[in-house]
Amino acid sequence: MKQQPDLEWDKLPFGYVPTDYNVRCTYKNGEWGEIQVSDSEYVPLHIAATCLHYGQESFEGLKAFRGVDGKVRVFRMEENAKRFIRSAEGIGMQPMPVELFCEMVRKVVKLNERFIPPYGTGASLYIRPLEIGLSPRVGVKPADEYMVIMLVSPVGPYFKEGFKPTKVCMSREYDRVAPKGTGSIKVGGNYAASLVAGEKAHELGYSVMVYLDPKEKKYLDEAGAANFFGIRDNSYITPASPSILPSITNKSIRQIAADLGMTVEERQIPYEELETFEEVGNCGTAAVISPIAEIHDLDNGRKFVYTTGEAGPKSTMLYNALRAIQYGEAPDTHNWCEIIETEA
Repeated sequence: MKQQPDLEWDKLPFGYVPTDYNVRCTYKNGEWGEIQVSDSEYVPLHIAATCLHYGQESFEGLKAFRGVDGKVRVFRMEENAKRFIRSAEGIGMQPMPVELFCEMVRKVVKLNERFIPPYGTGASLYIRPLEIGLSPRVGVKPADEYMVIMLVSPVGPYFKEGFKPTKVCMSREYDRVAPKGTGSIKVGGNYAASLVAGEKAHELGYSVMVYLDPKEKKYLDEAGAANFFGIRDNSYITPASPSILPSITNKSIRQIAADLGMTVEERQIPYEELETFEEVGNCGTAAVISPIAEIHDLDNGRKFVYTTGEAGPKSTMLYNALRAIQYGEAPDTHNWCEIIETEA
């Protein structure tokens, strides 16, 4: 293995760090080609490519971890592969088979092994699969050719505070997605639509904008780019909605909560229920769990305060349980992690 890069692993932000290689695979003439390895950070695109003009683009996010035993574990990549398929189908792209997706993940992790942060630093190797439409189009029509690219970057916590409660806000002035639109699939357009609201939240000193449902403005939807959850009376409660992205992290936390004896509810959460929760937070691949200290409703001035100090005991318990599985500190009883054979 090459020498590790000179990085301060325990001070990494959640951002892009150049690595050695990315891997690519192209769908052309009705079939997927061989996996290609590239050391270039650029992709040649036709100026009329459908990804540029009509938003034929989807992506995923997953992580590899250096465990307490020195082994490298990738967390639930088959679930990401299945969601990648749903996203492709949702915007008329050619879906990549699960096994080919997983083969690309294994390859890109092995090629960039020296960028996998050491155990104990709190950092991980973030893996970003991306599918784009390549065919030149002027009329609105799906492409015939597609490319899947996988790049990696060592990352630290998504929020600079790490596992510390942050203040968030909400406003009915913004919708993340349209009702029955693309909210339940992972496409770039959803995130582009959230940028204005997200920047507004940051300007006001909040970490994210929490959204209500786009149809009636009565129910909790997403928390920024992550799933929302509330905890009350030993119950883990998270929104059910056709406009919410099904988070693999949230799915895992629901299972862990059930394993630890908590009641799990996946249902609509009315706005009024916010005042009844003991703990709230958001969860996703990037942040894992980000506890919420306070929700400020910008429209009516109302504030829901959950903590003025540390994260609540249940959120902490769930966060620690999930991280322990990812880092090999606890038994992986659900077989969520695949160990990648590396040189180290």
